[in-house]
This record gives sequence, structure tokens and C-alpha cells, in this order.
Amino acid sequence: MQIYLPIAEVSVNAFLLLGLGGMVGILSGMFGVGGGFLMTPLLFFIGIPPAVAVATEANQIVASSFSGVLAHFRRRTVDIKMGLVLQAGGLLGAALGVVVFNYLKALGQVDLLVKLCYVVFLGVVGGLMFVESLNAIRKSKTSAGAAPAPRRQRGWVHALPFKMRFRTSGLYISVIPPLLVGVVVGILAAIMGVGGGFIMVPAMIYILGMPTKVVVGTSLFQIILVTAFTTMLHATTNYTVDIVLAVLLLVGGVIGAQIGTRIGVYLKAEQLRILLALMVIVVCVKLGLDLLLMPSELYSLGSDGGH
Repeated sequence: MQIYLPIAEVSVNAFLLLGLGGMVGILSGMFGVGGGFLMTPLLFFIGIPPAVAVATEANQIVASSFSGVLAHFRRRTVDIKMGLVLQAGGLLGAALGVVVFNYLKALGQVDLLVKLCYVVFLGVVGGLMFVESLNAIRKSKTSAGAAPAPRRQRGWVHALPFKMRFRTSGLYISVIPPLLVGVVVGILAAIMGVGGGFIMVPAMIYILGMPTKVVVGTSLFQIILVTAFTTMLHATTNYTVDIVLAVLLLVGGVIGAQIGTRIGVYLKAEQLRILLALMVIVVCVKLGLDLLLMPSELYSLGSDGGH
């Protein structure tokens, strides 16, 4: 069933889009990531222009994250205060990111930048996650009966000023690190069309020292407002949000997120992370090969008459 996407100006199978939305929604529910870092490259692969994929995917993340966060609110695993601090940084980062995106779009370099950003980020994040997950699995096998090592409580984060108490996370830390994490994630949301969960979740655990059980819900809570703001900026400045594409991805994503949240309960955290790491690496390799093996423009239609 082919459907024409007016802004992307391509025809795509509607069921393929529903399936992609569902698959990424499942990941969103399982891992607490918006899923954009996988969805956006998948949209490139089926022929959606990168600028449209980025802006529309930010829109789809809003819904799948909202669907996922509802389940976490019911379990009381969302640190709202921390989420609001992260959102403040995220909104600032998103505004900066859209300015950069528009500048590069005017230069005609945005498609290349988006794809290069993906290759670099997915390669680094996938590699680090894979190594970390293998180590975690190895440790859990060798020390099956041993108590888990206590997390180092005091670090550079605790030495910074402007401290605030986050009761749900049981933390008393400076607001500067969460604000900075938020800014970075906001910039990524604008340029790459990602919720930033794949950076946000490790940063919340390893930098901010948040307990794992509240990380996923708080990450999704933060992602909602930042990606909604990003979508609005892209829609009003770039006109690259394709509503038809967004709706199809949304429907799949919302259903998938509810399924994913249920599946996540049955799998071990290490198994989940290694699965996610492998998927990230596969997408990174495919994107890298596309950039290397095929010229992005086999012919160009320019004001010089084209050639």
C-alpha cells in the first residue's frame, strides 16, 4: 500500500512505516531511549531526505516517549525535579541546534552533516556500550554470589556549587552537570532528530550517579518537552515536518512503546544493553558504507543548467 509523503516528496509503503514505528517504539519502552538514533537512519535507507527525517522523527519521539513515560509514572520511577532541570538545559540546546541546522541547510550541507554525525555518534556509543555490557556480563558470571560493588558516591560532580536536593533520586548535587547534559541532548535533538536517550541514560547513571530504576522514566520525561520544542522550531523555520509520515510512525511507536515496556521487565539489564549495542553498530556500519560507496548526488540540477 503505497502512500505519498507531501513534504518528503516520495512514495513509501504505509505498512513499512507502521512496522518501523512499532519496532522503534518497542526499543523505546525497553531501553528508555527515544529510538530516534535508529529510526532516523532507517528513514534515510528507505529514501526519506535527511532534513525531513530529522524534523519528523523528533515529532514521533514525543509520542513514543509520552506513551512510555505514562507506564513509569504509574510505577513512580520518574524524578520530576531532575527532569525539569534537564529540560531547561535541553530547551537551550535545542534552540542552538536549530540555528546551526538552518545555517547548514542554507549552505546545502545539512544532509552530509546529519549522516556524518550519525556515523560518529553511533560508532562511539555502540562500541562503548558493547564493551561495557560484555564486562557487566563477565562480572555477573564471576561474582554470582558476591555483593555488587558500591558506586563511588563522591566525585567532581559533588564539588560544584549551586546544589539542589533531588528526593526521588536520593541526590544532593549541583544543577550544573544536569543542565550541561540537557544542553548537549538538546543540540543532538535538533541536528540529528534524536531524543538523546542513548547519551542521556549513561550520563545520568555514570555522571550524575542516579539510581538505575529512576533513570529510564526521567529520561523519557525530559525527552518529551525537548523534542516537542525541536519539532515546533523545525516546522516553523524549515518546513520539514511531514505530517503524514509523522502520523504513521506515531501510531506504530505508541503501540510499540507499551509492548516494549512489558518486554523490558523480563530481560536482564546486561542482555538489553548488549542487544541495543549490536543494533547501533549494525546501523552505523550500514550508514558509513552508504557514505563511502555511493556518491550522494549522481547528477545535480543547479542554476548552471545541470550536468
